Amino acid sequence: MKYEDNQYIVPESLYWKGVLHNFSKSRTALQPIFEAFTNALEAIKILQKTEPSYKGEISIRINSAETTVPDSYNFAGLSISDNGIGFDDDQFKRFNTFRDITKGFKNLGSGRIQYVHYFDNIIVKSVFCQEGKFYEREFSASKKKAFLDKNSIIYHKYCKETNETASKTTISFNGLLENSGIYNKLDQTELKEQLKKRYIHYFCHNRTSIPKIDIQFYIQGELKGETSIIESDFPGIDKTEPLELQYSKISSNGKSVEKLDKVKEFKIDSFRIPRNLIDNNDLKLVSKGEIVEESEIKLESIPKGEHVNGFRYIFLVSSEYIDDRDSDMRGVLNIPSIDNFTKNRNLFTEEEILLEEIQEGVNNKINTMYPEIEEVQQEHLEQLEQLKEMFLIDDETAGSINISINDSESKILEKFYEAEAKKTALLDASIKDSIDQLNKLDTTSPNYLQELKKEVDKLVKAIPLQNKKSLTHYVARRKLVLDLLAKVLDKKLEVQQSGREINEALIHDLLFQQGESNPENSDLWIINEDFIYFKGSSNIVLSQVEIEGDKLFKEDFTTEEEKYLRSLGENRKIKKPDVLLFPEEGKCIILEFKAPDVNVSDHLTQIDKYAGLIRNYTADNFQITTFFGYLLGESIEPRDVLGAVSSYEESYQFDYLFRPSTKVIGFDGRNNGAIYTEVIKYSTLLERAKQRNKIFIEKLQ
Repeated sequence: MKYEDNQYIVPESLYWKGVLHNFSKSRTALQPIFEAFTNALEAIKILQKTEPSYKGEISIRINSAETTVPDSYNFAGLSISDNGIGFDDDQFKRFNTFRDITKGFKNLGSGRIQYVHYFDNIIVKSVFCQEGKFYEREFSASKKKAFLDKNSIIYHKYCKETNETASKTTISFNGLLENSGIYNKLDQTELKEQLKKRYIHYFCHNRTSIPKIDIQFYIQGELKGETSIIESDFPGIDKTEPLELQYSKISSNGKSVEKLDKVKEFKIDSFRIPRNLIDNNDLKLVSKGEIVEESEIKLESIPKGEHVNGFRYIFLVSSEYIDDRDSDMRGVLNIPSIDNFTKNRNLFTEEEILLEEIQEGVNNKINTMYPEIEEVQQEHLEQLEQLKEMFLIDDETAGSINISINDSESKILEKFYEAEAKKTALLDASIKDSIDQLNKLDTTSPNYLQELKKEVDKLVKAIPLQNKKSLTHYVARRKLVLDLLAKVLDKKLEVQQSGREINEALIHDLLFQQGESNPENSDLWIINEDFIYFKGSSNIVLSQVEIEGDKLFKEDFTTEEEKYLRSLGENRKIKKPDVLLFPEEGKCIILEFKAPDVNVSDHLTQIDKYAGLIRNYTADNFQITTFFGYLLGESIEPRDVLGAVSSYEESYQFDYLFRPSTKVIGFDGRNNGAIYTEVIKYSTLLERAKQRNKIFIEKLQ
């Protein structure tokens, strides 16, 4: 034997503390278990090369301890046993050699680093055959101080001849260095699911020849559960398609990337799985038979949560190119993007297949493999067009952002607004630069006029573009509000399907939120553009209405006034007009909203009553004499209105009714006022507002 008993394995020209610092702990908590499981599969493969009929076996034992909380356990340790080739001198040498590339599976010896990052002590016992005899070897791995002080992470305990007649290796993980919810929840069922997910490519390709894999779960040394991974656990491959991708290199001038005639073959294995078995569609790269969890390649052909005819899809992409780009940390690929390739060319070979090429090529190939997926893509494009129309997203901006089929509507809009912000920043920078240049102009220079004109032209071009961006958002928001009003009138909102009578409240709050007193934040522009610039309130009792901090109504009333205000069992001081607006001193606009199904003609005098209260019972400093009333609804029959109050007339456009100025009687010495009133449909206001907004939209396009 080449290794002495009871010795630390100390490498030449390698400082383990530095290596452990440089190769960080994997973000995948079960990575050391995956590493050991992979080694077990590979150990069996090595034997099968010389004995093709050799039946491999892997046994996993999970040990847990009880806690004081019922049905809760603490992870105590885990062991993985296999009947592969075992740690003979050659295999043990490879295990001890960092960055070893001789194994044939392109492993670089980083697995043991994850072992010691996660566990305090790892013990390996291995029986193997060498030169016709069987031996047993035991060694341990750790990054404890005793090991690192010797510049080692491996301690070789012994290697001796044994009476055993079959190879077997058991690796035991003990002393989890950090408490982990993932490990504490680990039982036979959970580990099986984790292994199935991680090794689906290997298992699906080897369904009929996978090793016998058993998993046992022990609590306090007592067997509590066991399961096996078997052929029927995995779907067969639905389709396999080859894909050739071109290599690229940096151009001779070093400023661009050019494609080469040289190609490499990739393979796409697809699995069509009933949607109840998996939550998401997925695309993964496969390196050395294992799924790469952390990859920048994304599935763009179909949204993750989408299903097509009741099925979801997994696409696994493998190639020797991917295997060759696996890094020292298993599953971390060194495949360059275009930016990395051009900026850090010394990190890569002269010829590479770029990340973007793999991404595009694979997703395009998936579309040809499954035409039904293209239908989903078409739906996504239609959704995008709807968003563009709804939010007035211009084609230039939409074309400048990378929109994935996985993007939600909010994500698409987020990307759009980010692109808009960048454009605005560039415009602002351009404007500032021009202003700075103006400061530098010399009026005595012979080129002064030409230089001035140049800077002025730049400003004249930039400022309208900047203003256009702001106006686009303004108009787009108005378009959304109009669309919402249309849905309310058509009763298409989900809340309207509940049967509750809330249509009037929906319209009221859409136009001017009830209880608010700042019309500038309202959407009263739908009725009249000027309304949002006036002072006013929405659904506030008359006695509490304020104008610039002063109460509109009197604080004290005479006995006669109080008697009237509370006559007939009413309290007229707490009446609540839907909306009051005060455009200027002495004037008041009264708006009343009625539910679309209410006959408006039954409420023709309501605004008049409010006008009478405001004319006669406001504070002395508020002498309001001119009123404008707007009674709004949808169920308006002109003959009902004309028949009920003969002073109403139909407008010449026949889309609303109006009453010319009518007296508002003043009592107790107050002069009469006057009120002009309109009765108008919501749908009429909606069409008018749409036409006004359409003019803006056409100007922006």
